[in-house]
Amino acid sequence: MNTLTSKIQIAAILCAVSSVPLFASGGEMANTGSTSASENKIEIKDFAFNPQTITVKAGDKITWINRDEEPHTVVSVEKQFKKSSALDTDQQFTITAGAPGTYTYYCSVHPKMTGTIIVKG
Repeated sequence: MNTLTSKIQIAAILCAVSSVPLFASGGEMANTGSTSASENKIEIKDFAFNPQTITVKAGDKITWINRDEEPHTVVSVEKQFKKSSALDTDQQFTITAGAPGTYTYYCSVHPKMTGTIIVKG
């Protein structure tokens, strides 16, 4: 069984057992570059996620961009989406919003940095 199949099966089990909505994709990192206008951007600057709370529609892309000189991560508190690796200055991390719900996340390097994603149907 390949890794992708395993992840899909685990996600299906989690949804069936706990009714916890998951994000549609695991996330991807990109170096500097433009993002489309339909993406929702969260800037990481001065050791904070800005905006701290963002409301999106299911299926929307969400992109974090690190504007600090220090590395930061994006980690789901409830493991609802794949965590980023350490983002250096101007690096980006993108996920696709899944089922409606409220998702909290933080920076594992600086745990006082927190944010919230509200996904509407």
